Amino acid sequence: MDALPEGLQRLQGKVAVVTGASRGIGRATALALAAEGAKVVVNYASSQTAADQVVAEVVAMGGAAIAVPGDVSKPDQVDALINAAMEKWGQIDVLVNNAGITRDTLLLRMKPEDWQAVIDLNLTGVFLCTRAVSKIMLKQKSGRIVNITSVAGQMGNPGQANYSAAKAGVIGFTKTVAKELATRGITVNAVAPGFITTDMTADLKSDEILKFIPLGRYGQPEEIAGMIRFLAADPAAAYITGQVMNVDGGMVMA
Repeated sequence: MDALPEGLQRLQGKVAVVTGASRGIGRATALALAAEGAKVVVNYASSQTAADQVVAEVVAMGGAAIAVPGDVSKPDQVDALINAAMEKWGQIDVLVNNAGITRDTLLLRMKPEDWQAVIDLNLTGVFLCTRAVSKIMLKQKSGRIVNITSVAGQMGNPGQANYSAAKAGVIGFTKTVAKELATRGITVNAVAPGFITTDMTADLKSDEILKFIPLGRYGQPEEIAGMIRFLAADPAAAYITGQVMNVDGGMVMA
């Protein structure tokens, strides 16, 4: 991906933190925001090599980025992540809560530790990162927060009681925090991907899933990143808050 000409970059001088940014949707998002001129904090949990590669791609397009490790389900590691961003650039203007995991199995086979691991990272991680960043954005009286939920949080999915519960929680969290932060010029929205071509969906049976997707194909990480980019960077998104944007090939139609 190439950076936009400097005069067209809508995030020039801004700083974006993207959790789970070493691959998939997170990687695509980090590159999309960097193309808009943002300085990007590439958070990762374990794949440092992949995170360093994302940083190298940002630098190659003329941007700035740092890779910062951290398990966002851990309060001390979230604090370290946010502190690293502030020490480097002194501000945070965009937060994308993307980090997530799955531990899929049917309810009767689901172990409590598999339930808790998914809730801790996919929901509590969103809470911890948003709480930490909102303190900074409140002082700045500006900011855009984008939380990644899922169609599973809207319509459920067999074998994903933990994941669906966490992602539904993200939707309720998004709407509440949007109301709390709106008076300070901070928008909080959620993006609900459908089935996207990532490591997380690599083992799924495509033929069965495609029957439920009106557009008849999986989405690409860049298509999710495009919606995140709009919510984070576009002036037209300044009047959008508390909303869930489905990017799902038509799976969920209200």
